Amino acid sequence: MKQRPGRPTILAGRSVVLRGLPHRPWQDLYHFFMRVRWPTLFACYGGFFVLFNLLFAALYALQPGDIANLNPPGYWGLYFFSVETLATVGYGDMHPQTAFAHIVASAEIFTGVMSLALITGMMFARFSRPTARILFARYAVIRPFDGRLTLMLRAANERQNVIMETSAQLHLIRDERTSEGSHIRRVYDLALRRSVQPAFVFGWNLLHVLDKSSPLADATAKSLAAQNAFLVLTLSGTDETTGQILMSRQTYPAASLRWNHTFVDILTTGDDGIDRFDYTRFHEVEPLD
Repeated sequence: MKQRPGRPTILAGRSVVLRGLPHRPWQDLYHFFMRVRWPTLFACYGGFFVLFNLLFAALYALQPGDIANLNPPGYWGLYFFSVETLATVGYGDMHPQTAFAHIVASAEIFTGVMSLALITGMMFARFSRPTARILFARYAVIRPFDGRLTLMLRAANERQNVIMETSAQLHLIRDERTSEGSHIRRVYDLALRRSVQPAFVFGWNLLHVLDKSSPLADATAKSLAAQNAFLVLTLSGTDETTGQILMSRQTYPAASLRWNHTFVDILTTGDDGIDRFDYTRFHEVEPLD
């Protein structure tokens, strides 16, 4: 059994190497095609199309002269006849003229129709998969807010439609040692001052107070870096336009935390009473005085 090669993979914002896992791509094609990029997907489909027709051209070649009006003569004429048969184009010039050719053409049409159905289903699944265009600020800030030290994160809805009943979960993951001296990676749930947004349209500042009950109460930039700590922010809600459930996730390593900083305000209200959002400054932070 083949095993997954030990090459770096990005998981949860970190580079990791996986060893010993069985590598069975043919048993998980749906998941593979749902994850690969569009150029890779079209390259796979194109490669399958060419190999499929090369194979059936070779089958037609087993009995020479079974295709009438073959043009161009030889193997490539059989290849193009296979393409026309697979696509059910049927230009009319080339056609099977023996029982063997009719059997091979029937097998090709059946296999082609089944393959086309699978490819069509996969393309529809890719196009119809719900995607959340949620913008997360590159940095998180820690600053005094309402008299208490607070971790602040910023998110925005790029589509500018309504995501209903959007919920947020914030987690801290860091390396620790147990009392017995064992190395362990612990996951902490960080409470948010408001974890539900009834109508997420423009922007959302998510706040976690670093009080005595917070796992970050005594944390510093140095201690978080030493513990390989990072934050995971997850947002989920219902798209009002499509009725689909949207989910999005952002990871913040310790190096992306800005202590005693604040986000640059992107909202201004003009003399005409119109609110204006400047998303060109969405990721900017500035130190506090």
